[in-house]
Amino acid sequence: MNDFERQMIASGARPTFLVDELHVKYRTYSSGKPAAGEGRSLTARRTRGVREVHALKGVTFAAFEGESIGVIGHNGSGKSTLMRAIAGLIPAAGGAVYAEDRPALLGVNAALLGELSGDKNVRLGGLALGFTPAEVRQRYQGIVEFAGLQEFIDLPMRTYSSGMSARLRFAIASSKNHSILLVDEALAVGDRAFRSKSEARIREMRENAGTVMLVSHSINSILDSCNRVIWIDHGNLKMNGDPQEVCDAYLEQSAG
Repeated sequence: MNDFERQMIASGARPTFLVDELHVKYRTYSSGKPAAGEGRSLTARRTRGVREVHALKGVTFAAFEGESIGVIGHNGSGKSTLMRAIAGLIPAAGGAVYAEDRPALLGVNAALLGELSGDKNVRLGGLALGFTPAEVRQRYQGIVEFAGLQEFIDLPMRTYSSGMSARLRFAIASSKNHSILLVDEALAVGDRAFRSKSEARIREMRENAGTVMLVSHSINSILDSCNRVIWIDHGNLKMNGDPQEVCDAYLEQSAG
């Protein structure tokens, strides 16, 4: 636990989840394709045609109620692996994640059903979030308007662009105030107006006492949306603290 987290505890903040000495390892074929049942990463060693990947190396930090935590790092550093591990989608090779509630992961690759219309996906997505049919009807129009898909909502999802699909995923997932919401690159899509709406929605969710964790390559989005930033570098937690301080250090290294 670092000084930032000690200060949070001293201020009376309540932890919502703890990542404790988390290690994640994968096995991939030398072609780069995952071995059966495995994921992918870039930091690896070769073993008889299969490379063992140590994607996360003893990452430890605590998250608190009302926080919005940004996660930065170069491609392949372990950011998305960290999010998937916190969400319980991939197993830990060592250490653990302890959470007061099940984290909800929103990513640009989250599954929607391509053969069904946007309308059907909104309704099914709302039910999957735990809303009753009446609650889905109540939120339906707001979800469609937030995504900006009023003219296209009756078309099959397979006809949507990647940006349209990602906007709809974000609109559905953020229609519920999750106690722990993990957002993986969802703000990297759409025009400036949608990114601004998304950032405002994240701030609103944070103010409603949830914990939001955001992976983004946009440093501006991180600085606008987050009150703490974690820097993951080659599977290690390199910095954890003030957003401007961490982002400045990251940019300085990236420029070097």
